[in-house]
Amino acid sequence: MAWGRGPGRVVRSWGRWHRLWTVLELSVVADIMGDMDLGDEFDVHGGLVPDGGTAARDADGPVHTTLVPLVDAVDVIRLVGPRAFNRAKEYVRDGAVLGTVWHPADERLEGTVQGAEATPYQVVVDLRATRGEYSRPVASRCSCPIGADCKHVAATLLQSNSRAVADRSAPSPSADDLRTGGVTALGAARPGTGGGDWRSTVGAIGRPSRTSSARTTRMGLLFDLRDRAHSTRGRAVAPSARRQGGPTVQRLGVRPVTLSGTGNWVRGNLTWSSLPYQLNRLAIEPEQHAWFGQFAALHRSAVSTYTPGDADWLIVDDFASPLLWPLLAEAERLGISLVTGKRSTDVVVGDEARVTVDAVRGDDGSVVLTAGVTVDGVARRAESTGVIADHGVWCIAREPVLTFTLAPTVAPLDDEQRRLVTVTPEVVVPAADSDEFLRDYYPTLRRRVDVVSSDASIEFPTTVPPVLTLTVGFEKGQTIRLSWGWTIDGAKRPLTAHSPLPDLGDLDVVPRDQVLTGVTAAEFATGTLPTLEARPDLRVDLVGTRPDYRELTDEPRLTITTMPTDKRDWFDLGVFVTVEGRTVPFTPLIAALAKGRKKLLLVDHSYLSLDHPAFDELKRLIDEASALDEWQVAPRINRYQASLWSELDDLADETIPSAAWQQAVGGLLALADSGGLEAATATPVPATVDATLRPYQHEGFAWLAFLHEHGLGGVLADDMGLGKTLQTLALVAHVREVERSRVGDDPARAGARTAAALAGSEGPSTRPAPFLVVAPTSVVSNWVAEASRFTPGLTVRAVTATQAKGGRGSVHDLAQGADVVVTSYALFRLDFAAYQAERWAGLILDEAQFVKNRASQAHRCAVDLDVPFKLAITGTPLENSLTDLWSLLHVVAPGLLGSSVRFADDYVKPIATGEAPDLLQKLRKRIRPVMMRRTKEQVASDLPAKQEQLLRVDLDPAHRDLYDAFLQRERQKLLGLMDDLDRNRFIVFRSLTLLRLLSLDASLVDEAYADVPSAKLDQLLDELDDVVAEGHRALVFSQFTTFLHKVAARLERRGVAYEYLDGSTRRRGEVIERFKTGDAPAFLISLKAGGFGLNLTEADYVFILDPWWNPATEAQAVDRTHRIGQTDNVMVYRMIANDTIEEKVLALQAQKSRLFDAVMDDDAVFSAALTADDIRGLLDA
Repeated sequence: MAWGRGPGRVVRSWGRWHRLWTVLELSVVADIMGDMDLGDEFDVHGGLVPDGGTAARDADGPVHTTLVPLVDAVDVIRLVGPRAFNRAKEYVRDGAVLGTVWHPADERLEGTVQGAEATPYQVVVDLRATRGEYSRPVASRCSCPIGADCKHVAATLLQSNSRAVADRSAPSPSADDLRTGGVTALGAARPGTGGGDWRSTVGAIGRPSRTSSARTTRMGLLFDLRDRAHSTRGRAVAPSARRQGGPTVQRLGVRPVTLSGTGNWVRGNLTWSSLPYQLNRLAIEPEQHAWFGQFAALHRSAVSTYTPGDADWLIVDDFASPLLWPLLAEAERLGISLVTGKRSTDVVVGDEARVTVDAVRGDDGSVVLTAGVTVDGVARRAESTGVIADHGVWCIAREPVLTFTLAPTVAPLDDEQRRLVTVTPEVVVPAADSDEFLRDYYPTLRRRVDVVSSDASIEFPTTVPPVLTLTVGFEKGQTIRLSWGWTIDGAKRPLTAHSPLPDLGDLDVVPRDQVLTGVTAAEFATGTLPTLEARPDLRVDLVGTRPDYRELTDEPRLTITTMPTDKRDWFDLGVFVTVEGRTVPFTPLIAALAKGRKKLLLVDHSYLSLDHPAFDELKRLIDEASALDEWQVAPRINRYQASLWSELDDLADETIPSAAWQQAVGGLLALADSGGLEAATATPVPATVDATLRPYQHEGFAWLAFLHEHGLGGVLADDMGLGKTLQTLALVAHVREVERSRVGDDPARAGARTAAALAGSEGPSTRPAPFLVVAPTSVVSNWVAEASRFTPGLTVRAVTATQAKGGRGSVHDLAQGADVVVTSYALFRLDFAAYQAERWAGLILDEAQFVKNRASQAHRCAVDLDVPFKLAITGTPLENSLTDLWSLLHVVAPGLLGSSVRFADDYVKPIATGEAPDLLQKLRKRIRPVMMRRTKEQVASDLPAKQEQLLRVDLDPAHRDLYDAFLQRERQKLLGLMDDLDRNRFIVFRSLTLLRLLSLDASLVDEAYADVPSAKLDQLLDELDDVVAEGHRALVFSQFTTFLHKVAARLERRGVAYEYLDGSTRRRGEVIERFKTGDAPAFLISLKAGGFGLNLTEADYVFILDPWWNPATEAQAVDRTHRIGQTDNVMVYRMIANDTIEEKVLALQAQKSRLFDAVMDDDAVFSAALTADDIRGLLDA
């Protein structure tokens, strides 16, 4: 059975530390192992069964611990190579590792190592837990020139292993120690002593002494030759049991033995496989027992296959780990004897072995080459010789006494050296070929092994030592090819894995073939290459023409220009960077900045550092100027990005804007600085406007006139009820007045003075083109009425039917001779081709939130309509998220906020997550010139008061039971769908709508529940009775027309007159006018059909029967009556059913309100649109 694989459990006294030999000086390990509890056991995997501490292990997984992990030296060697590993040991011995820090959360080890430079190197090693308390290095980084997998990384790992052992060797404090903060009964530590002194002192108390009088059995390691006959398929047999007739290979085997009472070394039943279970039975010294376990574990870790013959003997030749040698040294300290099967024999472990070839002249003039070994400088005439993997040799001599000698080689053995020792120990060169051997073969042979002539019969020729040679090839495309090799007798030979390379010292250059390109090649040519050329022990051959690489170190100079393009509102942006008179091309510069590169190589072989504040700022501004995927050939800037131009102007050493750019952005910059707006307020209101504008309305009109004069679009976002329609009509009247005043002027001069005003007049007709107003269907008639009231001099016509139906005329016919054409969003979308075929002076979008969905056809039509001026009118520019704002500005000021993807990355996501609160102010600054918003509190303080109140209603008991049952059912259905809300959105909102209906009236869900009372409907009627009795009039809003029908039916039974409006109502204007001029005390209105665009100041009470997710929708409904023209106080009642989904909707409303306030009003924290978490909250009722 293989070691540690059998049933049962194995002793913990060595299991926990079974791989420490691989990471520390073994004398330290032995001291640690002497402190262990001898009652521990091994698990069936040969690992440790821990009895406490900070580690916990899964059944088959690694230990997860806050202790510094252990790293196998084999893994370190695999990571950095044997040369770097050996250098690392010297670093540790010399105290060059200044410190290490372990970060258990992300399994990262950091170290500081003092190299040849004055500044220590910083090392980072990523570890991954493997088995037990061990971790494996998976990646490393170092600030040295090599950058990774270097000697500094290895030194950090070795130093960390020392700390890991110290952590584990310190005894755990008792509960009393922890309570008292230290050792209380033993006295304080001596002044000046370190923490390790008291730990070892306290830890030794109660621990069995190593000099205990208990009798233990000593162990020994028995060496003997084993024959591996080829016919046995690898099974080792003793020489006495050799099969006859088959070739054999002698190998050195070892097995455990014990010292008997008579002083003899006996095998008994002690084998490698039975050893784990013999500790107590044979009373074996625990430390010796642990040593054998470690020996077996290290041996088997390198054996790829297992054969039954391995149970008794382990073959030293297969011991792949070079840690065999410190392990054998530790055996002596532990009192483990290295013995053979015969008396008067010695087993010697040397310090250093070399493979040698002894060349002597034969009697016939031949050259006899005999392979051998030297151990510690003494030649050993070996009868039997073998190699131990690639790191050692063994030999057996019988004179003067039988001696087994083992020693590590000074350098790893290659395959040729191993074969020389084991297969061809003697070669005879005929006398006729001796000159050829000495001339052609001897130089190569002496570089592989030590060649001597023990009897001085051979005179060796003088040889020139090989020279390490670097060939540097300069190729096209800023490429340098490096090729390393040895120059031997004038010929270049390639490097091999085990060539003795010179120490390149502080350069940390790795001699390996590689190709360098770009800046890396330039830095090598100007920095590293001259240093290599100056080394006396290195030959450098240059191939090709050496470019004149040069680093530019002067300050960069930036020049920025603009040029108009054939695309409206866009200008080509020219960015010119010069350093020391050399021009840096923009495209590779911005590409290098985008990729985070530190330097840039130019075509003339000069290069410059990009680590400069000017370049960082330039990249940020260019990124904001336009999304990279929108650029065609050169970078572009939009006229609405005038504030970015100001920042570029501040950054650049020189700016050269074109005249067209200055004209295009002059007005916008003036708006941004507020000076332009102050000048615009002097614009008089046209005499054709039959109304007296309030001061804020005059300011809004003047701002619109300023935008139109400079060909800029905008968003008029005044609070609802502040007269946005009147301000817009005043703008149209102003434009018509300007046009009439210019009749008779030279058209070219007039067009230059105001391109926007006359843009619509070009064409076959000399009459100015009309403005196109797009509004919700229910508001179209209101526009016509308001225009007739305030601007009777304007010709206003409404489109009431599609082109297919004809109606009272086609779009073309209605546009002829009109000043304003009003249509609905539905007709605009359906007949867009007809609208696109007409000339328009401008596009005005009323209730512009209808185009907030950038994927909708209405949004695309608004974007695609080519007009010189676009205005969006809305009291709610934001409803759900910041993307609403982007959609509006994409219509009226394209390019101001970049692409939707860029806007989401730069603004929406960082603000929503709270990562960049400063972006809020930046966004306000960007949109301020093209958006105006005033609230009632700011400009209409003379409006009557508005009082809002929640009317909470308790469901009837039968209604409550029914609601709770439905809630549980829908909750179970929905919570499993939340992980994929987009895919299941229809099902989710259907269930939410069902619960909202059930909160109002059970019969809305199923007529079978018609006998279940509706407490909300009953209370509404009671409230309306009081309103009617006191002579007031009320607006009643609901999302659900089915519920409004029930309200209407109850009002009819009570004899209360009412008007009704929803999406299916025909002749809406007549219905609205009937309420405004009639006596009906109640107006039942669908929230979606009549919650905006209406002026119903005749009512002074508002009832909202069911809350909606979006607070802006409800605010619009309330403002149908609380607006300019209202003379009475307005009472608003929001009716909420307690302990239902309606309460959760209220909470969601508050969250949405913060989004609107954050952008349009004061600072606040943003919230996101309706998410899966929002819906979970709605169901948590």
